[in-house]
Amino acid sequence: YTDSPLRAFESDLGVQAPLGFFDPVGYTKDGSAENFGRRRQSEIKHGRIAMMATMGYITPELVGKLPGYCSISQNLKFADIPNGLAAISKVPGAGWAQILAYMSFCEVTQDQSAGTPGGKGDFGFKVLTASEPAALKRRLNSELANGRLAMMAIMGMFFQDGLTGSPWGDWALYTDSPLRAFESDLGVQAPLGFFDPVGYTKDGSAENFGRRRQSEIKHGRIAMLAAMGYITPEVAGKFPGYCSFSLNLKFADIPNGLAAISKVPGAGWAQILAYMSFCEVTQDQSAGTPGGKGDFGFKVLTASEPAALKRRLNSELANGRLAMMAIMGMFFQDGLTGSPWGDWALYTDSPLRAFENELGVQEPVGFWDPLSFSSDGDILAFKRRRCVELKHGRICMLATMGYITPEVAGKLPGYCSFSMNLKFADIPNGLAAISKVPAAGWAQILAYMAWCEISQDQSAGSPGAKGDFGFKVLTAKDEAGLTKKLNSELANGRLAMMAIIGMFFQDGLTGSAWGDWALYTASPLRAFENELGVQDPVG
Repeated sequence: YTDSPLRAFESDLGVQAPLGFFDPVGYTKDGSAENFGRRRQSEIKHGRIAMMATMGYITPELVGKLPGYCSISQNLKFADIPNGLAAISKVPGAGWAQILAYMSFCEVTQDQSAGTPGGKGDFGFKVLTASEPAALKRRLNSELANGRLAMMAIMGMFFQDGLTGSPWGDWALYTDSPLRAFESDLGVQAPLGFFDPVGYTKDGSAENFGRRRQSEIKHGRIAMLAAMGYITPEVAGKFPGYCSFSLNLKFADIPNGLAAISKVPGAGWAQILAYMSFCEVTQDQSAGTPGGKGDFGFKVLTASEPAALKRRLNSELANGRLAMMAIMGMFFQDGLTGSPWGDWALYTDSPLRAFENELGVQEPVGFWDPLSFSSDGDILAFKRRRCVELKHGRICMLATMGYITPEVAGKLPGYCSFSMNLKFADIPNGLAAISKVPAAGWAQILAYMAWCEISQDQSAGSPGAKGDFGFKVLTAKDEAGLTKKLNSELANGRLAMMAIIGMFFQDGLTGSAWGDWALYTASPLRAFENELGVQDPVG
């Protein structure tokens, strides 16, 4: 469809996989470049404001608020201003006037007419610039994508803040929710609790909830049978004998998976459908009946004790949900590869084939991209992400060693800051060090990071883009030896990324970089630590 007016915009910034040019409402169907430019300008502004607003929600929760006073005349400290929507009524009128004045200044001091740099969102603040056109385009696309995400994020934060009175949407505070009617039902399990992201139950209708629960139970049971039907023939083999004497068709002749659909005779499908119909019509499944709750008198999951019965029924629901996801995955991999087990060797058309011989593809997982970042086969995007992965891995390896080394080998002698009389020995290990390191120290750290970034050419195809900055610690003359060492660096970096997050988490919970269990007094597991079976060294 080459005559579409949307063709005029499909090469513009913001057109990204997997959606491509996305305009479901049809704002651009008139093909007007002027209107498109005006809307793009608004999108950029809203995205930038939303990114700042989102960070404004998150930052005070993580690192605290500014010291000192917001208004000395009103004796109002920054610490007195709550986070989120509740701050609107606390900020003084003069504060809002300053905010609005600054916004007006940004608007009126730039020429933003069509065709000007300001009309494209370029106000001379070159944070996202690059000398190479491809790199510049990628960064501007990233700004648009992040702005779109931030617009969704800030609306979600406003919504949960308005509902619960907390910027983080504490469910315990939202007592008026119609979902409260169902939070004690079967299927409400940790860690998600009552989970209805699409909002099917927001009307609070018990009748609709019961009907959907009945459907969920049926689909779960069928999916459990189907999932086992995929697995069992592969593990235990097929039935002996004939599926159809008249067609001379043995069970062994019927392939496993989707390929079986065309092999089973029509009479076989008729029997399957007849049995399903029998199960449906021979039971009263109206609201309030046992059948309406999935109880058809087949007491495999029964128990005399109510708590045990509830646990078993919850298990059936959970297993059914898992089976529904599993069977869809099996169908998908069967359709892609022609094998019910999704043999990767058979999927020759995959765009991921372009990367399966890259560094980092290691046993037992092989090429692993569960979020499909590389599904478009874009080599440039893959190499950019690999560059980022290397950097993050290296930083995390240093960070992990930075957690461990002071605990094992001790700290540096002497002073971190003479002017503040601060010795290295006075700086605690882990997260507690953040507030102790002087601002000048943080400035040096950030300056060094910035120097590492800007002092090297990291454009596509350069050694820097591959993580090679001339520091030849991991080099080798032998090509196979070099590949092994570089693979080890990637693997260790990935491990370090997981490790440092775990260290942050246990440090935050216990106040100790090593997560001393004795310090985590609020753990619910404390209730069981004196039971039988708690033995050294594991506890």
